[in-house]
Amino acid sequence: MIAIIDYGAGNLRSVANAVASLGYEAVVTGNPDEVVKADAVILPGVGAAADTVSSLKRHGLDSALREIIQKDTPLFAVCVGLQVLFEETEEGGGCPCLGLLPGRVKLLPSDGLKVPHMGWNNVRQLKPHPLFEGIGDDRYFYFVHSYYAEPADASVVIGQTSYGLDFASMVESGSVVATQFHPEKSGPAGLKMYDNFLKTALRGSK
Repeated sequence: MIAIIDYGAGNLRSVANAVASLGYEAVVTGNPDEVVKADAVILPGVGAAADTVSSLKRHGLDSALREIIQKDTPLFAVCVGLQVLFEETEEGGGCPCLGLLPGRVKLLPSDGLKVPHMGWNNVRQLKPHPLFEGIGDDRYFYFVHSYYAEPADASVVIGQTSYGLDFASMVESGSVVATQFHPEKSGPAGLKMYDNFLKTALRGSK
């Protein structure tokens, strides 16, 4: 089963439509028990990190995320979904996140650039990964964000993008992969990335 986490926000319809267009059946759910039982989990993200963290905790989904990570269930987090996995964010004057990955989330520099960073930008592949299968290096993906993650361990960064500075646009740690960009809004390359994730995640469940 593929679970798309519904915590009362997020880009649920676009993510669900993207997964369906690839021929997969997914359950959009806010039930922690369903999330824990899933073979693959997608955590969408749109909005503010503090609100996202609060909503996840209110629905008991923070505990579900901890459990699936402990179980090595494949998890794909997107945009704010990536950011809330870290320890804290500068957004809103600073607030704690879920602390599932070591590192902080910082405000993008505004020196001569518009913030939020909105639109298409390229992703440099820093190391081989199954998510990149069939996707050439420096492909363009769609971004909408004002903050970026700075992992404490630079080795988890598998994709990097430049916008005022070089920031982590893709990270991988254990069973967790996450993108700062929105694959569901990124055309064929984004759909291919979701397909690569789901093929790899579900391989052992069939």
